[in-house]
Amino acid sequence: MESVLRYLDWTSVGLALLVGLLTLLLLEIFRLSSSRSRNPPGPKPLPFVGNLLQLMKDPMALVRSTQKYGKMCTIYMGRKPMIMLNNMQIVKEAFVQNGAVFSGRPFVPLLDWITHGYGIVMVTYGHAWKQQRRFALHTLRNFGLGKKTIEERVAEEAKYLISEMLKQEGKAFYPIHLIMNAAANIICSVVFGDRFEYDNKRFAKLLEILNENIRLAGSPVGQIFNLVPFIKHFPGPHQKILQNANSLFWFIREAVEEHRKTLDPENLRDFIDAYLLEMTKHEAKEDSTFHKDNMIVSTADLFLAGTDTTAATLRWGLIYMMEHPDIQERCHEEIVQVLGFDRSPCMDDRAQLPYTYATVSEIQRCANIAPLGGIHQTTQPTELQGYHLPAGTEILSNFTAIMTDQEHWKHPNTFNPENFLDEKGQFCKNDCFLPFSLGPRVCLGESLAKTELFIFFTSLIQRLKFSWPPGAPPPNMDGVMGMVRSPFPFHTICHSRETTH
Repeated sequence: MESVLRYLDWTSVGLALLVGLLTLLLLEIFRLSSSRSRNPPGPKPLPFVGNLLQLMKDPMALVRSTQKYGKMCTIYMGRKPMIMLNNMQIVKEAFVQNGAVFSGRPFVPLLDWITHGYGIVMVTYGHAWKQQRRFALHTLRNFGLGKKTIEERVAEEAKYLISEMLKQEGKAFYPIHLIMNAAANIICSVVFGDRFEYDNKRFAKLLEILNENIRLAGSPVGQIFNLVPFIKHFPGPHQKILQNANSLFWFIREAVEEHRKTLDPENLRDFIDAYLLEMTKHEAKEDSTFHKDNMIVSTADLFLAGTDTTAATLRWGLIYMMEHPDIQERCHEEIVQVLGFDRSPCMDDRAQLPYTYATVSEIQRCANIAPLGGIHQTTQPTELQGYHLPAGTEILSNFTAIMTDQEHWKHPNTFNPENFLDEKGQFCKNDCFLPFSLGPRVCLGESLAKTELFIFFTSLIQRLKFSWPPGAPPPNMDGVMGMVRSPFPFHTICHSRETTH
Protein backbone atom coordinates (compact mmCIF):
# COMPACT_ATOMS: atom_id res chain seq x y z
CA MET A 1 0.00 0.00 0.00
CA GLU A 2 2.83 2.37 0.93
CA SER A 3 4.59 1.76 -2.39
CA VAL A 4 1.33 2.54 -4.28
CA LEU A 5 0.97 5.86 -2.38
CA ARG A 6 4.60 6.74 -3.13
CA TYR A 7 3.96 5.98 -6.81
CA LEU A 8 0.84 8.18 -6.76
CA ASP A 9 2.74 11.00 -5.04
CA TRP A 10 5.44 11.04 -7.73
CA THR A 11 2.81 10.79 -10.45
CA SER A 12 0.97 13.78 -8.92
CA VAL A 13 4.15 15.82 -8.74
CA GLY A 14 5.02 14.99 -12.34
CA LEU A 15 1.51 15.85 -13.56
CA ALA A 16 1.52 19.10 -11.59
CA LEU A 17 4.87 20.09 -13.10
CA LEU A 18 3.69 19.20 -16.61
CA VAL A 19 0.46 21.17 -16.22
CA GLY A 20 2.44 24.11 -14.80
CA LEU A 21 4.90 24.11 -17.69
CA LEU A 22 2.12 23.83 -20.29
CA THR A 23 0.29 26.71 -18.59
CA LEU A 24 3.44 28.85 -18.67
CA LEU A 25 3.98 27.98 -22.33
CA LEU A 26 0.37 28.88 -23.24
CA LEU A 27 0.61 32.16 -21.32
CA GLU A 28 3.89 32.98 -23.09
CA ILE A 29 2.38 32.17 -26.50
CA PHE A 30 -0.59 34.42 -25.72
CA ARG A 31 1.70 37.23 -24.48
CA LEU A 32 3.91 36.90 -27.58
CA SER A 33 0.90 36.97 -29.90
CA SER A 34 -0.42 40.09 -28.16
CA SER A 35 2.98 41.79 -28.40
CA ARG A 36 3.34 40.96 -32.11
CA SER A 37 -0.09 42.42 -32.87
CA ARG A 38 0.97 45.79 -31.37
CA ASN A 39 4.38 46.02 -33.03
CA PRO A 40 5.68 46.10 -36.63
CA PRO A 41 5.93 42.69 -38.37
CA GLY A 42 9.09 40.59 -38.23
CA PRO A 43 10.52 37.07 -38.25
CA LYS A 44 8.51 34.64 -36.13
CA PRO A 45 9.91 34.38 -32.59
CA LEU A 46 9.96 31.29 -30.39
CA PRO A 47 8.47 31.38 -26.87
CA PHE A 48 10.92 32.63 -24.21
CA VAL A 49 13.96 32.88 -26.54
CA GLY A 50 12.46 34.97 -29.36
CA ASN A 51 14.76 35.20 -32.41
CA LEU A 52 17.89 34.59 -30.35
CA LEU A 53 18.61 31.17 -31.92
CA GLN A 54 18.46 32.68 -35.42
CA LEU A 55 20.82 35.45 -34.33
CA MET A 56 23.29 32.98 -32.85
CA LYS A 57 23.20 30.67 -35.88
CA ASP A 58 23.70 33.31 -38.62
CA PRO A 59 23.48 36.92 -37.43
CA MET A 60 24.02 38.56 -40.84
CA ALA A 61 21.37 36.35 -42.47
CA LEU A 62 18.85 37.51 -39.84
CA VAL A 63 19.84 41.16 -40.31
CA ARG A 64 19.47 40.93 -44.10
CA SER A 65 16.13 39.10 -43.86
CA THR A 66 14.49 41.90 -41.86
CA GLN A 67 14.39 44.22 -44.89
CA LYS A 68 11.53 42.23 -46.41
CA TYR A 69 9.20 43.21 -43.56
CA GLY A 70 9.11 46.86 -44.56
CA LYS A 71 10.35 50.19 -43.19
CA MET A 72 10.11 48.93 -39.62
CA CYS A 73 10.20 45.43 -38.21
CA THR A 74 10.40 43.69 -34.84
CA ILE A 75 12.82 41.07 -33.59
CA TYR A 76 12.76 39.51 -30.12
CA MET A 77 15.85 39.10 -27.99
CA GLY A 78 14.47 36.64 -25.49
CA ARG A 79 11.05 37.92 -24.45
CA LYS A 80 11.81 41.55 -25.26
CA PRO A 81 10.75 43.16 -28.57
CA MET A 82 13.28 45.35 -30.37
CA ILE A 83 12.13 47.69 -33.14
CA MET A 84 14.40 47.80 -36.17
CA LEU A 85 14.41 50.85 -38.47
CA ASN A 86 15.12 49.76 -42.03
CA ASN A 87 15.43 52.96 -44.05
CA MET A 88 17.09 56.35 -43.93
CA GLN A 89 13.91 58.40 -43.66
CA ILE A 90 12.77 56.67 -40.46
CA VAL A 91 16.24 56.68 -38.90
CA LYS A 92 16.42 60.46 -39.44
CA GLU A 93 12.91 60.93 -38.07
CA ALA A 94 13.84 59.05 -34.92
CA PHE A 95 17.48 59.95 -34.23
CA VAL A 96 17.59 63.51 -35.62
CA GLN A 97 14.11 65.02 -35.52
CA ASN A 98 13.31 63.33 -32.17
CA GLY A 99 16.87 62.83 -30.94
CA ALA A 100 16.21 63.33 -27.22
CA VAL A 101 13.36 60.80 -27.25
CA PHE A 102 15.35 58.10 -29.09
CA SER A 103 18.78 58.60 -27.49
CA GLY A 104 18.39 56.49 -24.37
CA ARG A 105 20.40 53.35 -23.72
CA PRO A 106 18.84 50.17 -22.30
CA PHE A 107 20.06 48.35 -19.24
CA VAL A 108 22.43 45.63 -20.52
CA PRO A 109 23.28 43.22 -17.68
CA LEU A 110 26.66 42.20 -19.08
CA LEU A 111 27.89 45.77 -19.55
CA ASP A 112 26.49 46.90 -16.21
CA TRP A 113 28.30 43.99 -14.53
CA ILE A 114 31.56 45.31 -15.99
CA THR A 115 31.10 49.11 -15.84
CA HIS A 116 28.61 49.52 -12.93
CA GLY A 117 26.78 52.11 -15.03
CA TYR A 118 29.75 54.45 -15.54
CA GLY A 119 31.37 55.74 -18.72
CA ILE A 120 30.04 57.34 -21.91
CA VAL A 121 29.10 54.84 -24.61
CA MET A 122 26.37 52.81 -22.86
CA VAL A 123 25.20 55.37 -20.29
CA THR A 124 21.58 56.36 -20.80
CA TYR A 125 20.56 59.80 -22.03
CA GLY A 126 20.64 62.22 -19.10
CA HIS A 127 22.74 64.51 -16.92
CA ALA A 128 25.68 62.10 -16.41
CA TRP A 129 25.94 61.22 -20.09
CA LYS A 130 25.73 64.88 -21.19
CA GLN A 131 28.46 65.93 -18.73
CA GLN A 132 30.83 63.15 -19.69
CA ARG A 133 30.30 63.41 -23.46
CA ARG A 134 30.63 67.22 -23.48
CA PHE A 135 33.84 67.04 -21.47
CA ALA A 136 35.29 64.25 -23.63
CA LEU A 137 34.55 66.09 -26.89
CA HIS A 138 36.00 69.37 -25.60
CA THR A 139 39.12 67.68 -24.23
CA LEU A 140 39.78 65.54 -27.30
CA ARG A 141 39.55 68.63 -29.51
CA ASN A 142 42.00 70.44 -27.24
CA PHE A 143 44.44 67.58 -27.78
CA GLY A 144 44.28 67.62 -31.54
CA LEU A 145 41.08 66.03 -32.86
CA GLY A 146 40.16 67.68 -36.13
CA LYS A 147 43.50 69.55 -36.26
CA LYS A 148 46.75 69.18 -38.15
CA THR A 149 48.51 67.88 -35.04
CA ILE A 150 46.50 64.65 -35.03
CA GLU A 151 47.07 64.20 -38.79
CA GLU A 152 50.80 64.43 -38.18
CA ARG A 153 50.59 61.81 -35.42
CA VAL A 154 48.69 59.41 -37.69
CA ALA A 155 51.13 59.96 -40.57
CA GLU A 156 54.08 59.31 -38.23
CA GLU A 157 52.44 56.16 -36.85
CA ALA A 158 51.77 54.97 -40.41
CA LYS A 159 55.53 55.02 -41.01
CA TYR A 160 56.08 52.82 -37.94
CA LEU A 161 53.35 50.44 -39.15
CA ILE A 162 54.87 50.16 -42.64
CA SER A 163 58.30 49.55 -41.13
CA GLU A 164 56.92 46.71 -38.97
CA MET A 165 55.08 45.16 -41.92
CA LEU A 166 58.21 45.26 -44.05
CA LYS A 167 59.96 43.10 -41.48
CA GLN A 168 57.61 40.36 -42.76
CA GLU A 169 58.06 41.25 -46.44
CA GLY A 170 57.40 38.33 -48.76
CA LYS A 171 56.16 36.08 -45.94
CA ALA A 172 52.58 35.31 -44.94
CA PHE A 173 51.78 37.03 -41.66
CA TYR A 174 48.77 37.71 -39.46
CA PRO A 175 48.26 41.52 -39.44
CA ILE A 176 45.82 41.96 -36.55
CA HIS A 177 48.36 42.91 -33.86
CA LEU A 178 50.26 45.41 -36.00
CA ILE A 179 47.09 47.17 -37.16
CA MET A 180 45.56 47.22 -33.67
CA ASN A 181 48.80 48.56 -32.19
CA ALA A 182 48.90 51.35 -34.78
CA ALA A 183 45.27 52.37 -34.20
CA ALA A 184 45.68 52.09 -30.43
CA ASN A 185 48.76 54.31 -30.46
CA ILE A 186 46.79 57.25 -31.84
CA ILE A 187 44.14 57.21 -29.12
CA CYS A 188 46.84 56.36 -26.54
CA SER A 189 48.75 59.51 -27.49
CA VAL A 190 45.62 61.54 -26.73
CA VAL A 191 44.42 59.65 -23.65
CA PHE A 192 47.68 58.50 -22.02
CA GLY A 193 50.09 60.96 -23.64
CA ASP A 194 52.25 58.15 -24.99
CA ARG A 195 52.51 55.45 -27.65
CA PHE A 196 53.63 51.82 -27.28
CA GLU A 197 56.22 49.97 -29.31
CA TYR A 198 55.02 47.04 -31.40
CA ASP A 199 57.24 44.62 -29.46
CA ASN A 200 55.87 45.71 -26.04
CA LYS A 201 54.64 42.34 -24.77
CA ARG A 202 52.42 43.75 -22.03
CA PHE A 203 50.64 46.09 -24.45
CA ALA A 204 50.35 43.29 -27.02
CA LYS A 205 48.63 41.14 -24.39
CA LEU A 206 46.27 44.01 -23.54
CA LEU A 207 45.28 44.40 -27.20
CA GLU A 208 44.73 40.65 -27.42
CA ILE A 209 42.29 40.62 -24.50
CA LEU A 210 40.49 43.71 -25.83
CA ASN A 211 39.88 41.94 -29.11
CA GLU A 212 38.74 38.83 -27.25
CA ASN A 213 36.29 40.82 -25.12
CA ILE A 214 34.72 42.60 -28.07
CA ARG A 215 34.16 39.20 -29.69
CA LEU A 216 32.83 37.51 -26.52
CA ALA A 217 30.49 40.35 -25.52
CA GLY A 218 28.62 40.12 -28.82
CA SER A 219 28.76 36.32 -29.05
CA PRO A 220 26.23 33.77 -27.72
CA VAL A 221 28.09 33.93 -24.38
CA GLY A 222 27.14 37.59 -24.02
CA GLN A 223 23.57 37.08 -25.27
CA ILE A 224 22.96 34.25 -22.80
CA PHE A 225 24.36 36.34 -19.94
CA ASN A 226 21.94 39.17 -20.78
CA LEU A 227 19.03 36.71 -20.69
CA VAL A 228 20.04 35.03 -17.41
CA PRO A 229 22.44 37.42 -15.61
CA PHE A 230 22.41 35.38 -12.38
CA ILE A 231 25.02 33.12 -14.03
CA LYS A 232 27.57 35.76 -13.01
CA HIS A 233 27.73 33.88 -9.68
CA PHE A 234 28.87 30.70 -11.43
CA PRO A 235 32.01 29.74 -13.38
CA GLY A 236 31.91 29.84 -17.16
CA PRO A 237 33.26 31.66 -20.22
CA HIS A 238 31.48 34.86 -19.13
CA GLN A 239 33.96 35.14 -16.26
CA LYS A 240 36.69 35.66 -18.87
CA ILE A 241 34.92 38.85 -20.00
CA LEU A 242 35.07 40.32 -16.49
CA GLN A 243 38.66 39.18 -16.04
CA ASN A 244 39.70 40.85 -19.31
CA ALA A 245 37.83 44.07 -18.45
CA ASN A 246 39.52 44.22 -15.07
CA SER A 247 42.92 43.87 -16.75
CA LEU A 248 42.15 46.97 -18.83
CA PHE A 249 40.90 48.87 -15.76
CA TRP A 250 44.10 48.02 -13.85
CA PHE A 251 46.18 49.23 -16.80
CA ILE A 252 44.29 52.55 -16.72
CA ARG A 253 44.49 52.86 -12.91
CA GLU A 254 48.25 52.51 -13.04
CA ALA A 255 48.43 55.24 -15.69
CA VAL A 256 46.15 57.48 -13.58
CA GLU A 257 48.35 57.08 -10.51
CA GLU A 258 51.46 57.96 -12.52
CA HIS A 259 49.69 61.03 -13.90
CA ARG A 260 48.50 62.09 -10.46
CA LYS A 261 52.10 62.18 -9.15
CA THR A 262 53.34 64.39 -11.98
CA LEU A 263 50.23 66.51 -12.72
CA ASP A 264 50.93 70.13 -13.65
CA PRO A 265 47.63 72.06 -13.91
CA GLU A 266 49.33 74.66 -16.10
CA ASN A 267 50.68 72.12 -18.55
CA LEU A 268 48.13 69.39 -19.27
CA ARG A 269 49.53 66.50 -21.28
CA ASP A 270 46.49 64.38 -22.16
CA PHE A 271 42.92 63.33 -21.39
CA ILE A 272 43.81 61.81 -18.00
CA ASP A 273 45.50 65.04 -16.86
CA ALA A 274 42.46 67.03 -17.98
CA TYR A 275 40.10 64.66 -16.15
CA LEU A 276 42.12 64.82 -12.91
CA LEU A 277 41.96 68.62 -13.05
CA GLU A 278 38.22 68.52 -13.77
CA MET A 279 37.69 66.28 -10.72
CA THR A 280 39.28 68.91 -8.46
CA LYS A 281 37.07 71.63 -9.96
CA HIS A 282 33.91 69.63 -9.19
CA GLU A 283 34.82 68.36 -5.72
CA ALA A 284 32.29 70.62 -4.00
CA LYS A 285 29.40 69.89 -6.38
CA GLU A 286 26.96 67.23 -5.21
CA ASP A 287 25.66 66.43 -8.69
CA SER A 288 29.11 66.10 -10.24
CA THR A 289 29.76 62.96 -12.25
CA PHE A 290 33.52 63.57 -12.28
CA HIS A 291 35.06 60.98 -10.00
CA LYS A 292 37.64 58.22 -10.25
CA ASP A 293 35.27 55.39 -11.24
CA ASN A 294 33.81 57.44 -14.08
CA MET A 295 37.29 58.46 -15.20
CA ILE A 296 38.43 54.82 -15.40
CA VAL A 297 35.43 53.63 -17.43
CA SER A 298 35.28 56.74 -19.64
CA THR A 299 38.97 56.31 -20.46
CA ALA A 300 38.33 52.64 -21.25
CA ASP A 301 35.41 53.64 -23.51
CA LEU A 302 37.63 56.01 -25.48
CA PHE A 303 40.43 53.47 -25.69
CA LEU A 304 38.14 50.67 -26.88
CA ALA A 305 36.13 52.82 -29.29
CA GLY A 306 39.30 54.36 -30.72
CA THR A 307 41.10 51.07 -31.26
CA ASP A 308 39.02 48.13 -32.41
CA THR A 309 36.62 49.96 -34.74
CA THR A 310 39.41 51.54 -36.78
CA ALA A 311 41.55 48.39 -36.67
CA ALA A 312 38.66 46.18 -37.83
CA THR A 313 37.88 48.54 -40.73
CA LEU A 314 41.53 48.59 -41.85
CA ARG A 315 41.67 44.78 -41.72
CA TRP A 316 38.56 44.63 -43.91
CA GLY A 317 40.33 47.13 -46.17
CA LEU A 318 43.26 44.76 -46.69
CA ILE A 319 40.84 41.96 -47.55
CA TYR A 320 39.01 44.08 -50.13
CA MET A 321 42.31 45.21 -51.67
CA MET A 322 43.54 41.62 -51.96
CA GLU A 323 40.20 40.55 -53.42
CA HIS A 324 40.27 43.45 -55.90
CA PRO A 325 43.91 43.94 -56.98
CA ASP A 326 42.81 46.15 -59.88
CA ILE A 327 41.31 48.65 -57.41
CA GLN A 328 44.45 48.43 -55.25
CA GLU A 329 46.61 49.26 -58.29
CA ARG A 330 44.41 52.15 -59.37
CA CYS A 331 44.58 53.65 -55.86
CA HIS A 332 48.37 53.24 -55.80
CA GLU A 333 48.78 54.94 -59.20
CA GLU A 334 46.62 57.87 -58.14
CA ILE A 335 48.45 58.25 -54.81
CA VAL A 336 51.92 58.18 -56.39
CA GLN A 337 50.86 60.60 -59.12
CA VAL A 338 49.74 63.14 -56.49
CA LEU A 339 52.05 62.47 -53.53
CA GLY A 340 55.02 60.76 -55.08
CA PHE A 341 56.51 57.84 -53.22
CA ASP A 342 57.70 59.57 -50.06
CA ARG A 343 55.38 62.43 -49.05
CA SER A 344 52.96 61.48 -46.28
CA PRO A 345 49.27 62.07 -47.02
CA CYS A 346 47.11 64.57 -45.15
CA MET A 347 43.36 65.18 -45.10
CA ASP A 348 43.66 68.08 -47.57
CA ASP A 349 44.83 65.56 -50.17
CA ARG A 350 41.37 63.98 -50.38
CA ALA A 351 40.27 66.43 -53.08
CA GLN A 352 43.22 65.40 -55.28
CA LEU A 353 42.73 61.69 -54.49
CA PRO A 354 39.03 61.15 -55.30
CA TYR A 355 39.35 57.46 -56.25
CA THR A 356 41.38 56.64 -53.12
CA TYR A 357 38.96 58.61 -50.94
CA ALA A 358 36.03 56.79 -52.58
CA THR A 359 37.76 53.45 -51.93
CA VAL A 360 38.20 54.25 -48.22
CA SER A 361 34.49 55.14 -48.01
CA GLU A 362 33.52 51.99 -49.90
CA ILE A 363 35.58 49.91 -47.46
CA GLN A 364 33.60 51.47 -44.61
CA ARG A 365 30.29 50.83 -46.39
CA CYS A 366 31.04 47.19 -47.15
CA ALA A 367 32.92 46.45 -43.91
CA ASN A 368 29.78 47.61 -42.10
CA ILE A 369 31.40 46.99 -38.71
CA ALA A 370 28.23 47.99 -36.81
CA PRO A 371 25.40 46.43 -38.87
CA LEU A 372 22.73 47.51 -36.35
CA GLY A 373 24.54 50.45 -34.80
CA GLY A 374 24.44 50.98 -31.06
CA ILE A 375 21.23 49.96 -29.34
CA HIS A 376 18.93 52.90 -28.48
CA GLN A 377 15.97 53.19 -26.12
CA THR A 378 13.03 55.59 -26.02
CA THR A 379 13.20 57.93 -23.04
CA GLN A 380 9.43 58.58 -23.05
CA PRO A 381 6.28 57.29 -24.79
CA THR A 382 6.22 58.30 -28.46
CA GLU A 383 4.75 57.56 -31.89
CA LEU A 384 6.71 56.46 -34.96
CA GLN A 385 5.10 55.68 -38.32
CA GLY A 386 1.75 55.10 -36.61
CA TYR A 387 3.10 52.71 -33.96
CA HIS A 388 2.88 53.58 -30.27
CA LEU A 389 6.23 52.99 -28.58
CA PRO A 390 6.18 52.98 -24.76
CA ALA A 391 9.06 54.49 -22.81
CA GLY A 392 11.89 51.97 -22.65
CA THR A 393 11.29 50.52 -26.14
CA GLU A 394 14.59 49.29 -27.59
CA ILE A 395 15.47 50.58 -31.05
CA LEU A 396 17.97 49.30 -33.62
CA SER A 397 18.98 51.05 -36.85
CA ASN A 398 19.51 48.65 -39.74
CA PHE A 399 22.59 50.24 -41.32
CA THR A 400 23.01 47.08 -43.40
CA ALA A 401 19.72 47.81 -45.18
CA ILE A 402 20.43 51.53 -45.50
CA MET A 403 23.94 51.10 -46.90
CA THR A 404 22.74 48.56 -49.48
CA ASP A 405 19.51 50.34 -50.47
CA GLN A 406 19.08 49.82 -54.22
CA GLU A 407 17.39 53.21 -54.58
CA HIS A 408 20.40 55.10 -53.24
CA TRP A 409 23.46 53.12 -54.40
CA LYS A 410 24.71 52.42 -57.93
CA HIS A 411 26.27 49.09 -56.91
CA PRO A 412 24.57 48.22 -53.60
CA ASN A 413 25.72 44.61 -53.26
CA THR A 414 29.24 44.72 -54.68
CA PHE A 415 32.47 46.40 -53.63
CA ASN A 416 32.88 49.31 -56.05
CA PRO A 417 34.34 52.77 -55.32
CA GLU A 418 32.09 54.12 -58.11
CA ASN A 419 29.40 54.27 -55.41
CA PHE A 420 31.13 57.45 -54.21
CA LEU A 421 32.11 58.99 -57.56
CA ASP A 422 30.10 61.21 -59.89
CA GLU A 423 30.12 61.20 -63.69
CA LYS A 424 33.32 63.31 -63.71
CA GLY A 425 35.15 60.93 -61.38
CA GLN A 426 34.96 63.31 -58.43
CA PHE A 427 34.08 62.20 -54.92
CA CYS A 428 30.42 62.69 -54.04
CA LYS A 429 28.73 62.21 -50.68
CA ASN A 430 25.79 59.89 -50.16
CA ASP A 431 23.20 60.62 -47.45
CA CYS A 432 22.77 56.87 -46.87
CA PHE A 433 26.41 56.50 -45.84
CA LEU A 434 26.15 56.11 -42.06
CA PRO A 435 29.21 54.34 -40.65
CA PHE A 436 29.16 56.63 -37.58
CA SER A 437 25.38 56.77 -37.00
CA LEU A 438 23.72 60.18 -36.55
CA GLY A 439 21.86 62.31 -34.01
CA PRO A 440 22.94 62.96 -30.40
CA ARG A 441 24.51 59.49 -30.20
CA VAL A 442 26.70 59.95 -33.28
CA CYS A 443 30.14 58.38 -32.81
CA LEU A 444 32.24 60.49 -30.44
CA GLY A 445 35.43 59.81 -32.41
CA GLU A 446 34.09 60.32 -35.93
CA SER A 447 36.66 62.96 -36.94
CA LEU A 448 39.53 60.89 -35.51
CA ALA A 449 38.35 57.72 -37.28
CA LYS A 450 38.05 59.53 -40.63
CA THR A 451 41.58 60.88 -40.25
CA GLU A 452 43.05 57.52 -39.26
CA LEU A 453 41.32 55.53 -42.00
CA PHE A 454 42.28 57.88 -44.82
CA ILE A 455 45.90 58.47 -43.78
CA PHE A 456 46.64 54.87 -42.72
CA PHE A 457 45.07 53.40 -45.86
CA THR A 458 46.67 55.88 -48.25
CA SER A 459 50.10 55.43 -46.61
CA LEU A 460 49.88 51.62 -46.78
CA ILE A 461 48.83 51.51 -50.45
CA GLN A 462 51.43 54.17 -51.33
CA ARG A 463 54.31 52.06 -50.00
CA LEU A 464 53.11 48.43 -49.98
CA LYS A 465 51.39 45.91 -52.21
CA PHE A 466 49.18 43.32 -50.51
CA SER A 467 48.23 39.89 -51.83
CA TRP A 468 46.83 36.59 -50.59
CA PRO A 469 49.27 33.81 -49.70
CA PRO A 470 49.32 31.03 -52.34
CA GLY A 471 46.43 28.63 -51.82
CA ALA A 472 44.60 30.88 -49.34
CA PRO A 473 40.91 29.90 -49.11
CA PRO A 474 38.26 32.44 -50.16
CA PRO A 475 37.47 34.75 -47.22
CA ASN A 476 34.17 34.47 -45.38
CA MET A 477 32.79 37.96 -45.98
CA ASP A 478 30.12 37.69 -43.28
CA GLY A 479 32.84 38.05 -40.68
CA VAL A 480 32.62 37.46 -36.94
CA MET A 481 29.75 39.21 -35.20
CA GLY A 482 30.78 40.63 -31.83
CA MET A 483 30.31 44.15 -30.54
CA VAL A 484 32.10 44.97 -33.82
CA ARG A 485 31.77 42.93 -37.03
CA SER A 486 35.35 41.84 -37.64
CA PRO A 487 36.87 39.72 -40.40
CA PHE A 488 37.84 36.16 -39.64
CA PRO A 489 41.58 35.78 -38.95
CA PHE A 490 43.57 35.89 -42.18
CA HIS A 491 47.15 36.05 -43.43
CA THR A 492 48.51 38.51 -45.97
CA ILE A 493 51.73 38.98 -47.90
CA CYS A 494 53.16 42.46 -48.43
CA HIS A 495 55.88 43.68 -50.78
CA SER A 496 57.56 47.06 -50.84
CA ARG A 497 56.60 49.26 -53.79
CA GLU A 498 60.04 50.86 -53.71
CA THR A 499 61.48 48.34 -56.15
CA THR A 500 58.94 49.36 -58.78
CA HIS A 501 59.84 53.08 -58.64
